[in-house]
Amino acid sequence: MSSAFSLSDRQKDELHKSILEYLSSQNFQEAFDALRAEANVDYTPDPKSKYSQLLEKKWTSVIRLQKKIHDLETRNAALTEELSLAPSKRSASQAEWIPRAPAGRVLTGHRGEIYRVAFHPSYSLLASASLDGIKIWDWETGELERTLKGHTRPVSDIDFDSKGNLLVSCSADTFIKVWDTQNDWKNTKTFPGHDHSVSSVRFLPGDDLIISASRDKSIRVWNIAMGHQVRLLSGHDDWVRCVIPSDDGRILASCSNDHTARIWDYQSGETKCELRGHENVVETVAFAPVNAYPAIRELGGITSERSKQPGMYVATGSRDKVIKLWDALSGQLIRNLPGHDNWVRALVFHPTGKYLLSCADDKSIRVWELSTGRCVKTVEAHSHFVTTMAWGRATVGGGTQPNGTAPGATTEEGKRVNVLATGSVDQTIKVWTP
Repeated sequence: MSSAFSLSDRQKDELHKSILEYLSSQNFQEAFDALRAEANVDYTPDPKSKYSQLLEKKWTSVIRLQKKIHDLETRNAALTEELSLAPSKRSASQAEWIPRAPAGRVLTGHRGEIYRVAFHPSYSLLASASLDGIKIWDWETGELERTLKGHTRPVSDIDFDSKGNLLVSCSADTFIKVWDTQNDWKNTKTFPGHDHSVSSVRFLPGDDLIISASRDKSIRVWNIAMGHQVRLLSGHDDWVRCVIPSDDGRILASCSNDHTARIWDYQSGETKCELRGHENVVETVAFAPVNAYPAIRELGGITSERSKQPGMYVATGSRDKVIKLWDALSGQLIRNLPGHDNWVRALVFHPTGKYLLSCADDKSIRVWELSTGRCVKTVEAHSHFVTTMAWGRATVGGGTQPNGTAPGATTEEGKRVNVLATGSVDQTIKVWTP
């Protein structure tokens, strides 16, 4: 049978001598003698000859080329698929995007664990709260814009108001601070009142009020304009880790070291229901958006409800490694989502309402399909515990950032895409982009 590849006499001679050199270097003497005799090659091994290690070099070159070819074929297939999509389909695909490695941008500069990240609602700015304070980034360019100084201990949470005019922060120094993003990020308000570390802070809908939670077991509401506390909510038996409002602000959800989460009526300040079932500290709580209701009802086999009232369903994540989905009106458990191998630290619902994303001390992001409860994707996200996660919307086009800074947008005019940011004990922030 003739060979599919024919070598010239010179190429054959070089191949035989390279093989003989390799056999000699490995002390395969019998094979060396047999090949030299059968190939009728008069060759004496010489470590200084051009044939020395030639075979090994050729072999490793082939492996590298095979990997490059594989990577190029994978990239080509992805581009071909993207080109095959009509603009409308491509837009829908981008809207349903979920994170995949590698991250689009890695922000470095903090010297301690990252506790929270928050996207500016209009510009390509990202705020991060850390063991070493607050930093403001242009996440599209990766540049550090500024560091906000004022807190004297680690900053545990941050939140922008709905227009991005104000940033609120809270700290282990027991203070809450408000920063004016339009006026050189000056600290314009400071709220004392908590008796211990403040772990969570959020703007309430309307942006006139702030709600906070603390290690002093309390939840407090503050009026920004008046500059003082207007409400105190008590009920948890231990450190309150997180508090959030529903989209209409009528309902609040909180979670605690006491292994429970609570649903509160904001107007009365009374507990509507207590969510019991976790076996350890409940680290995080998140209200499901209204567009997630159909998938959650499918998951729970709920057929009678058709309400679109905000705050009907909530998710909790705990140090018991389990995520739980609850009916926030009745307090009934809908489904457990086990799968993480360590503490669950943060939860965010996908903008489409189809998925729930979680991050944990197992260094991963997991994507859960709400209609089935299945984990459909796991992303190895950081080299250490993943502590926080937030969705943002990249607004592309004209306009200026606070203080006249250009937004540095990199995608086409008018397009809005979903982006995700994560923070970690590894002191990095990663921005995951389509």
